[in-house]
Amino acid sequence: MPTFVYMTRCDGCGHCVDICPSDIMHIDTVTRRAYNIEPNMCWECYSCVKACPHQAIDVRGYADFAPLGHSVRVKRDEEKGVIAWRIKFRNGEKDMDLLAPITTKPWGSATPDLREVEAPTKEQVDSQLLFNEPKYIRFDEGGLHTLESNGLEMKQGVDY
Repeated sequence: MPTFVYMTRCDGCGHCVDICPSDIMHIDTVTRRAYNIEPNMCWECYSCVKACPHQAIDVRGYADFAPLGHSVRVKRDEEKGVIAWRIKFRNGEKDMDLLAPITTKPWGSATPDLREVEAPTKEQVDSQLLFNEPKYIRFDEGGLHTLESNGLEMKQGVDY
């Protein structure tokens, strides 16, 4: 699902440009708004969508994911530590809300120098988990977090 920018919401802050790994998000020099210069080259990592403070970047869906006429919106809630994805289907009968913990570092914070990080043990290397995955998705703090442990509550008619 390649990204596109709502020009009326974008203020040209450049967060999407800074974070895009494929370097396809650019700022138009005339309008001072972001745009995707090559949607076909989009890695679909959604880094720009999640980084945009104005929710100005959206994604186009594929027909096998959601039928024509749907919308996918993302909202990053720093206070609750979650990213919420809302999928609205064109028939209006069903909306889907997906919730995920924020596992990235705050904007502008330094990346740790991996030369100073303790090397993984043989057990960690043989594991299916990524390096430091339990630590950064908070498995080391009592297991997988739930809606309740994140201060959220289940709502009737909402899929989580």
